[in-house]
Amino acid sequence: MASDTSAPAPPIDPDPREPPRRSRPRPGANRLEVLRDRLIASRLTPNQISMAGFTLNVIAAILVWQHEFFIGGVVFIVGSICDTLDGGYSRMSGKGTPFGAFLDSTLDRIVEGIVLTAVAATFAEQEDQLAVAAVVVAVMASLVVSYTRARAEALGVECKVGIADRLVRVVIISAGLVFADLGVLEPAVYVLAALTTVTVVQRILHVKKQLTAAPTL
Repeated sequence: MASDTSAPAPPIDPDPREPPRRSRPRPGANRLEVLRDRLIASRLTPNQISMAGFTLNVIAAILVWQHEFFIGGVVFIVGSICDTLDGGYSRMSGKGTPFGAFLDSTLDRIVEGIVLTAVAATFAEQEDQLAVAAVVVAVMASLVVSYTRARAEALGVECKVGIADRLVRVVIISAGLVFADLGVLEPAVYVLAALTTVTVVQRILHVKKQLTAAPTL
């Protein structure tokens, strides 16, 4: 008795006369690659990007000190973007040096403190002692956040945990400055101080757990 099921149709071979189909490139992908290649071929160095970010953040601090919060916030955002690009550009271009990595980390700590110092000066003029204290706590805690990671890595423990890494801190400061005229700057400082303090505790507990864990046999 013949089976009712029919055999599957053989696959249709592509016509060899037709050119092979290529995946459509994403819009703007070629332009980004060209820009990347031009940057790599240029004389631009990661240290120059780091210094550009540092300069922009100093300008942002001066603007904040002059109560130009919105413009200062915009300049701070651009400077922070430079601070985040220099590391990626260093790896991508192969132009990075050990001193460049050291300079990048050092400047990152300095610019954050400079901008927050300008914020503290603004609160001091308003005689808002609580807000000034919150800024001091935020600066100290952000420095300790960076220190805990560096010290942990020196002990062989990776320490990138915590809710307030540098990106989160930059976002909070930027939002506070850009929307300062709406009264957001002071709450942003309180949030920054709280989250950075929590992050310090998280990293201490993380390192303690890693160093005191029983070794696996």
